[in-house]
Amino acid sequence: MLAVAKTGAAYLPIDPGYPTARIAETVADATPIALVTTQGLAERLYHIHVKLLYVAELSQHIPGTLKDITISGDDAAYVIYTSGSTGRAKGVVVTHHNVTRLLTQTQHWFQFTQHDVWTMFHSFAFDFSVWEIWGCLLTGGRLVIVPFGISRSPEEFHQLLVEEQVTVLNQTPSAFVLLDQVDAKVPLARLSLRLVIFGGEALAPATLRA
Repeated sequence: MLAVAKTGAAYLPIDPGYPTARIAETVADATPIALVTTQGLAERLYHIHVKLLYVAELSQHIPGTLKDITISGDDAAYVIYTSGSTGRAKGVVVTHHNVTRLLTQTQHWFQFTQHDVWTMFHSFAFDFSVWEIWGCLLTGGRLVIVPFGISRSPEEFHQLLVEEQVTVLNQTPSAFVLLDQVDAKVPLARLSLRLVIFGGEALAPATLRA
């Protein structure tokens, strides 16, 4: 994602956990110039007509000098697809201005700094991840990428938060309720949280009483 942004192109996140038919439909609709993937995942994509770039091969290239690229705020930063729960999934183009405005207009609330440690808890194909990734990197913080298995285990995730001394936690309310239950059982595990930021779902304040 960082490499694509540095070339001035827009990225299209596709979760490899999606059904092959959903991936094929997304690629056919978005018509990307290339798909960055791995040899293992590409075996599922033999019928998708798009140029494949393999991560292992790209990493072996000799670094060169990146040409100066001029990008305006109106240029596309990424394209993300809706869940399709209300019909066919639709691609939404988000500009660089959209992303930077989100951060500049909320900075006075949160005061993010280079001392903050964030988690990337959500799938990069879910728009909440944009807040996690770019909110962290554009304010100089450290980003802890949470493995999928740990994201599904509140106990292991809680342990990760303690070990990595995470200060900024972004959660859907339903995921946080499970984490809160774990925290109540391990009173000696010292969390370093400075902020818990909710999104993605409606929040029932009563669930935060504890």
